[in-house]
Amino acid sequence: MNYNSLLMRETTGYSLKKHGTDMKIIIADDSKLIRDRIAERVELIDSVNVVAKTTNSYETIEEIKKHKPDVLILDIRMPEGSGINVLKYIQKNKTRIVTIVVTNYPIIQYKNKCFELGADYFFDKSTEFEKVKEVICNLINKSEG
Repeated sequence: MNYNSLLMRETTGYSLKKHGTDMKIIIADDSKLIRDRIAERVELIDSVNVVAKTTNSYETIEEIKKHKPDVLILDIRMPEGSGINVLKYIQKNKTRIVTIVVTNYPIIQYKNKCFELGADYFFDKSTEFEKVKEVICNLINKSEG
């Protein structure tokens, strides 16, 4: 996949810096290695705070309620539900979260379903992993500009 795999849903006009605080991010992935790799990369960015790392859809929804994050980095396949369940929750509750889906299963059906449920970006973990950091940097730059 390439940059065309992104959903270019318009996120301008949505201020990520609420009340002058850091961008709050939740990372949801069943792999500790992946969660830690993502956190390691995004925490290098100024104005970023990883507020939670979750392993399943239930934990993710609870942390969304608790922290009200600006950004959710979400895997599709997780135990006890899926990333799709989380997207449905976000859509149903009209929660304003920029959602970045990262998956080892970049099949078109998943991609279409994620976009249908409001995901902003969709990346293949094996080939587009580094784009997560680029997106976060771009979102910060938009919110400061």
